[in-house]
Parts: sequence; structure tokens; C-alpha cells
Amino acid sequence: MRIASLLPAATEIAAAVGLVDDLVAVTFECDHPAGIRDRVPVVVDTALPAGLAPGEIDAVVRDRSARGLPMYEVDADALGRLRPELILTQDLCRVCALPAGSVADALALLGSDAEVLSIDPHSVDDVLAAIAAVGHRGGAPDTADALVGELRGRLDAVGRAVADRARPRVLVLEWTDPPFLAGHWVPELVRRAGGEPVGGVDAGRSTTVDWADLPDADVVVVAPCGYGLDDARTQAAAVRPLLPDVPVLAMDSASYVVRAGPRLVDGIEALAGALHPDAVAPAPPGRIARL
Repeated sequence: MRIASLLPAATEIAAAVGLVDDLVAVTFECDHPAGIRDRVPVVVDTALPAGLAPGEIDAVVRDRSARGLPMYEVDADALGRLRPELILTQDLCRVCALPAGSVADALALLGSDAEVLSIDPHSVDDVLAAIAAVGHRGGAPDTADALVGELRGRLDAVGRAVADRARPRVLVLEWTDPPFLAGHWVPELVRRAGGEPVGGVDAGRSTTVDWADLPDADVVVVAPCGYGLDDARTQAAAVRPLLPDVPVLAMDSASYVVRAGPRLVDGIEALAGALHPDAVAPAPPGRIARL
């Protein structure tokens, strides 16, 4: 099957269930598996200028949202030439990836009858269901089911390891200028890792808050949406003076926190290891770091 993935999480899922060779299109953000953009045409790019600081990005996003302008640009002609049979996209967040409505408009313009599978999880179980859905719709049901079973086993193992331990209050900052409290599956991620999430709403949208109104926490995790560990360290260092009495962790959010793919389980394991180092093995380098 010819598959176009217009969502980094979907690209990761497709590769994890053995469909990487079926991909005919990806986005500029698709970076897992490594080198995928060198092998598969990129048909989605960002509409945002490069090189902006977090506060500048927030200002541009707010301005474009207010004017009804898209955050992403799809090369509809290129997509049409690639003749996908299945298109993987999302409607969860128009800031994070191309929304399904834009894809439908492009397909209508091209006269394409490609099937569109929208991946819109709000919980960890929803993410696992999305993995199964991509595998089943893409023609790899057995591999997908086996992967979901393995991931559930790892989640169960973390749950047993932290079950009877004291739970620190954990504040996850999804952005730092201004501060955003993480929603969607992130509070559940904290809970599964043996913490008690403060701020944010389970299965809800991320929300902004003033620094003075941040909830009390025992640990702060800086996991800026779409950024890796190096950038998370930089943003965490910038906010550390504002939170001098609270331990601060930096986390690779792009891979292990906000991307709704198999590596969310890696993220739960990494956070559990940081919160409960005497019960859960530390994560490999590059995932999470204490300032």
C-alpha cells in the first residue's frame, strides 16, 4: 500500500509496524526512523519563520491563528503525483501538524480517492489503539498487535515498580515563554511514571498560565513541544531562576512526550527512572536530564 504520513508520530508508527517501505510521502518534521526524509519525499513544510525564540514563536502562532492562517503548507501537486492510497494525518492540534481538513481539501482539489486515517489520541490507550489502527489499515495487523502487546507489558512493569511508592507532585511545562501546562496524555504519562501531575488537564488541551500562578510542585519537567533534549536544557536553564527551590528536569519532548507513538512508553520509563531511581532503571542518555 502507498502510504503518505503527514504526521511525525504516524511515520514513527508506520516504521515500528513494518510499513516504512510503503511510505511515499512524509513531512519536514519526520525524523524517526533516522534518515527518513532522505529516502521519502517531503510534502509538508512549516509556514513559520526559522530561528525564532520561544516567545517569538508563540507570538507568530497567535497572530496566524487570529488571522486564520495555516501553520503548515502542503505541496498538493507533489502529493497528487505520489498517488497515495492511505494518508495518515490528525485533527488534534493545528499548531503541531497539518490538520485533516486541509488534507481533505487538497485531495478534493486533486480528485484523489485516497483513504484518510486521522490519528487523534487523548490518552496512552488511545495511542496504542492508533498503533493498531495504522498496522491493520496498512496491512501489517500481526506486527502491530505484537508491538501493542509488548508496549502494554512494559507499561505494566513500570506500574508494578512504582505502585507502592510516594508520588511527587510533578509539573510539566510544555512551553516556557509563556509557560504552558501540558494536557492530552501528558498528565497520564506522569501518573504512569509514579508522579502526581499538577496543572494541565487529562485529555484536555494545553493551557497557558502566568508564572505567579503556577501550581506548587516537587519536581518541574521542562519538555517544550517539538524540541529535543538540548533545547529543553536551554529552556530549563532559562526558567531555573524563576523556580529556585524546585528540582528541574529537562526532557526530549519531541521524541518521548508529545509525539503520540511507541516511544511514549520510553518516555514513561525515562520519567519513572528520574522520579524513582531506586525502583526503575535510569534511561539511556539523551532522553531526560536533571539540571
